[in-house]
Amino acid sequence: MGCLGNILWIIFGGAEGALAWFLYGCLWSLTIVGIPIGKQCFKYAGLVLLPFGKEVDYGGGSMSLIANVIWMLVTGIPMAIAHFLTGCALCVTLIGIPFGLQQFKLAKLALMPFGTDVHR
Repeated sequence: MGCLGNILWIIFGGAEGALAWFLYGCLWSLTIVGIPIGKQCFKYAGLVLLPFGKEVDYGGGSMSLIANVIWMLVTGIPMAIAHFLTGCALCVTLIGIPFGLQQFKLAKLALMPFGTDVHR
């Protein structure tokens, strides 16, 4: 399901999601303070482009907590809501359930992207 799922994902909306993460990364990188946050956005744009077959582990320390709070207040909540609503719409059909589950994974990531580890 990984390769086929990623191909269908890119065709039917994954490219737009990755573009949104990329654009947020560009906006965050306009300031020196926001460059680390922008780098995380660029890293997760790749995950959003090809999410099937990848898992996300959450962890981190106090700096991750501070960065997550700043991220959540400025950018994370609208992105998480968009991913969640898209996931709900995809789960209406039987064929869309795997894609909806990926959207839910991305919604959680959009709330707390710092201190995470992405692996296969």
